[in-house]
Amino acid sequence: MPEAPTDWNLVEQAKAGDDRAFDALMGRYKLPVINFVYRMIGDASEAEDVAQEVFVDAYRTIRKPAFHRTTAQFSTWLFQVARNAALDSLRRRKRHPTESLSALEENGAMLAGAVRTAHEQSVGSETAQKIAAAVALLPEDQRTALILSEYEDRSYAEIAAVLNCSLKSVEARLYRAKHILRERLRNLLE
Repeated sequence: MPEAPTDWNLVEQAKAGDDRAFDALMGRYKLPVINFVYRMIGDASEAEDVAQEVFVDAYRTIRKPAFHRTTAQFSTWLFQVARNAALDSLRRRKRHPTESLSALEENGAMLAGAVRTAHEQSVGSETAQKIAAAVALLPEDQRTALILSEYEDRSYAEIAAVLNCSLKSVEARLYRAKHILRERLRNLLE
């Protein structure tokens, strides 16, 4: 049985005009990107729209003659694109708030569902909701590092590349995020 093409091989094929190669990349990363964006912004419908923007931007970038393969994994590059798109979405939300969003923001629950999986949502776990709310309140850099580490199972090196920081910064951000979560969720742990 032949080996499946690597991500970067598919990128090269897509750059050369093979749309099926890009479709294969989308097939591999659509769900992880949607989940990542959802955990960042907390709105499932908007996460799908943002993920679609991520793939459109990725396609356009890959097709540019100036685009060259990075030394990082393709998924790291794609999560950088996804993070930027999610942050842009959050900025748009702040510039054009609605009454319901500002009310949710005031009580700290705007992103309460951001780290729940579809299964946890259907079960409606109170514990999962409290954890999600606590994660949602983390500063963006700590929240991103935590989501990439704990939910996307990315290495510290990949997280550093996505956040454009050092490995020590990743370690510090994860340490602070986990410390804050332990404090906020102390009553759940007891």
